[in-house]
Amino acid sequence: MKILIVEDEPEMLSSITEYFTQSGFICEIATTQTEGEEKVHLYDYDCVILDITLPDGNGLTILEQLKKKKTKAGIIILSAKNSLDDKIKGLLLGADDYLTKPFHMTELNARVTAIVRRLKFEGNNEVILGNIRLDIDSKKIYINEKELILKKKEYELLLFFVSNKERIVSKTSLAEHIWGDNIDQIDSYDFLYSQIKNLRKRLNEFRSDYNIQATYGIGYKFIKE
Repeated sequence: MKILIVEDEPEMLSSITEYFTQSGFICEIATTQTEGEEKVHLYDYDCVILDITLPDGNGLTILEQLKKKKTKAGIIILSAKNSLDDKIKGLLLGADDYLTKPFHMTELNARVTAIVRRLKFEGNNEVILGNIRLDIDSKKIYINEKELILKKKEYELLLFFVSNKERIVSKTSLAEHIWGDNIDQIDSYDFLYSQIKNLRKRLNEFRSDYNIQATYGIGYKFIKE
């Protein structure tokens, strides 16, 4: 899953980024309102962790931009200890949750996981699609109750396809979701084709009910075979 962390305190930013990266998330960062607005304009995220107080403005402005974009991302605002008005305003603007600094990373992780699960998977810990079963918390995949071991990028691709089943997703959307900011440095989609080829092969080996279908010139669709 892909998250954006908007935070200007270096130590806090480093701690959040390191924690979620180690937990298997794709993390992107912004340290100013301007940078945050640019990120949410260009890319889509599963969750945005948004500090309210930023050096060049207010994080709530980014929240307003996200809502105008009709984002599907979960939004958690981070606030100072005594800023009750900011918390209330943030929730009224459409934030899903808030945390008061300081906080434990495990609590932030629990909030992020709960929000993404609710928004993408209707609050379920497990997602079942045909003979595929995904355990969201443990990040384990079973097909016909046999565990399918995937590499990290392959798992992220499968999760993205499952959450967008029967929909055409473009190559650009897939690449941005899985590789984040690094996509700007890539001059071809060969790396994506390779990952999809490997994932297709594994799904076929396990006789999955669903697999990846190419839509010529557009992208891919995860459909029942």
